Amino acid sequence: MRRKPNIKIGVSGSAANNCAPGAYKKAGLVGKAIAKQKCACVTGDTTGVPLYAAQGAHRNGGITVGISPAHSEEDHARRYKLPLNDMDIVIYTGFAYSGRNLLFIRSCDAVVFICGRIGTLNEFTIAFEDKKPIGILMKTGGITEEIEQILNVSQRGRKKIIFDDDPDRLVKRLIELVHDDHKEKYYKK
Repeated sequence: MRRKPNIKIGVSGSAANNCAPGAYKKAGLVGKAIAKQKCACVTGDTTGVPLYAAQGAHRNGGITVGISPAHSEEDHARRYKLPLNDMDIVIYTGFAYSGRNLLFIRSCDAVVFICGRIGTLNEFTIAFEDKKPIGILMKTGGITEEIEQILNVSQRGRKKIIFDDDPDRLVKRLIELVHDDHKEKYYKK
């Protein structure tokens, strides 16, 4: 019997293949690491990086949750042309991509960013503004290679942001941040 996960880690990244070679494999390893740590893997329930992360978690006994932009299973498959496999739970928001992005990020305790384009950047800014623990998987291409520069220009700090190129280490470090975050928010004396 599977243990109920108490931490939900989101995986955000490119649905299209604009990533560096090996990024999809690393996304699968992130999903696997999330499952090994007994956390739930939450994605925007789309193709590319999120799909590979969900597959990595699902194939390693993890619980997967997809937050869909569609309003129903039929809408998800037909209009959005998104996959329906490798998810234990799918939440159909009916809010298209921008609304889904907000609900997806707010459903997570922490988020890993891999590769990505403008939608990933949107999810990053939501996570950043919500002060979520954030993990950036380096050397995967796309927008994640620009986040360091974005942070420098924005001059807003990087207290809860981890940069790493190892999926296992990144997930473990992110979980430590989540525990610290929970202690700070919920267990103050």
